[in-house]
Amino acid sequence: MNRLRGTSHPAVSCPALPISHHLLPQIQPDGVTLKYNEYAWNKIANILYLESPAGVGFSYSDDKKYGTNDTEAISPPDHAAFSLQVAHNNYLALKDFLRLFPEYSKNDLFLTGESYGGIYIPTLAEWVMQDPSLNLKGIAVGNGLSSYEINDNSLVYFAYYHGLLGTELWKDLQAFCCSQGKCNFHDNSNLNCTLKMGEMIQIVEESGLNIYNLYAPCDGGVPGSMRYDGDYLITHDLGNSFIQMPLRFSWRQNLFRMPVARKKVRMDPPCTNSTAPSMYLNSPEVRKALHISPEASEWQVCSFEVNRSYKRLYMQMNEQYLKLLGATKYRILVYNGDVDMACNFLGDEWFVDSLCQKVQVARRPWLYTENGENQIGGFVKEFTNIAFLTVKGAGHMVPTDRPLAAFTMFCRFIKNQPY
Repeated sequence: MNRLRGTSHPAVSCPALPISHHLLPQIQPDGVTLKYNEYAWNKIANILYLESPAGVGFSYSDDKKYGTNDTEAISPPDHAAFSLQVAHNNYLALKDFLRLFPEYSKNDLFLTGESYGGIYIPTLAEWVMQDPSLNLKGIAVGNGLSSYEINDNSLVYFAYYHGLLGTELWKDLQAFCCSQGKCNFHDNSNLNCTLKMGEMIQIVEESGLNIYNLYAPCDGGVPGSMRYDGDYLITHDLGNSFIQMPLRFSWRQNLFRMPVARKKVRMDPPCTNSTAPSMYLNSPEVRKALHISPEASEWQVCSFEVNRSYKRLYMQMNEQYLKLLGATKYRILVYNGDVDMACNFLGDEWFVDSLCQKVQVARRPWLYTENGENQIGGFVKEFTNIAFLTVKGAGHMVPTDRPLAAFTMFCRFIKNQPY
């Protein structure tokens, strides 16, 4: 059985998280030693990691041009820099791997990813499902960005009902951003709504809360939206949320146009300590063992250059999911850690509901066994060929926060067992 795993963001490298949390060896805090991971997902499947798009991590392009977009569509002439296409390139990389290692070509194939994998995996699946030589069985997306609008709108509700927004701010958001029972926190042009959304964003994303796990501490302390590290301007805004809000859009465009943005900006995910994987992956011994090309740059967790040049073509994934479901032969799992705020569970649940598939099993708790006792792992709702599942107490990186529950979920998905 083969499983392909994609990266989590257009500018974020794939190895940092899987080496620590999905595979057998876990990098220890010293950045040198490894520890056996008894809940590694590659205990039950062959896993191929694609570091994509070119320019993140150790991946590189011979011409050093890193403008790209979500999928295969050719961009208009005025966007000539966006000539590389992630979904198509990932498909070609998969085909090339199986050409080099044909012994894996007949295995069942699953495509999985997390975060921006919510875009990458369904768009890659569009290519793979058209190729009869690939034995695609299904896809799994964890804490995925499936719809910008739904993710933005649901996050405001998540924040209020988790005690992050005061009553007065919530009343103002309802008054200025909502009409006839429907709220638009995504791209509302009402000035009062925009100003109140600025307050909401400051609390959720810029106050020092860990956006990847509400109840986890912020590694490195409260970072602010940006800071300086020597000559480098450090930004923590990955650009996935509220991208259509006027003030947020203007701020990001101004950042990208700054002269310093050409060479002196570094992008770090907020509240995340990447020191250990950086030390490990940049050691000469590891680079040699991984056959890293001398052309590859020093490994960094994120690439500001890729993020600055990346063109987001898709705002939602309904069409791609409906194509997969319409084939009636693929199974799909959408799972979420329920304390993540980057891609919150409520938004992905709304997204799955919006696909309007027939409910097969009503929402219920699902169980896993720990120390001989059954524990609630979260909640699951099953439709025809697609399930939505939460992992209780987990954030954005589910296998990190709840390794046993995550491994149990993954085993049941791969083996097509009841959740």
